[in-house]
Amino acid sequence: MSIEEKFDSAKDKIAGKAKEVEGKVTGDKNREAEGKAQGVLGKVKDTITDVKDNVKDTIADLKKDSEK
Repeated sequence: MSIEEKFDSAKDKIAGKAKEVEGKVTGDKNREAEGKAQGVLGKVKDTITDVKDNVKDTIADLKKDSEK
């Protein structure tokens, strides 16, 4: 996972949590839901990046095995 990808997903998780807390404190259910959604987006980005990295590793392993 690149630094940019880590930063992007962390930014979404942190901003989402802040919005969620703000919504809870102010009683704004829409803001709270927006924050939860943004937090989930950050987690999804992490998962997608992990899957992408695993696919790259698997392809590299397959290439090494086929070269033997």
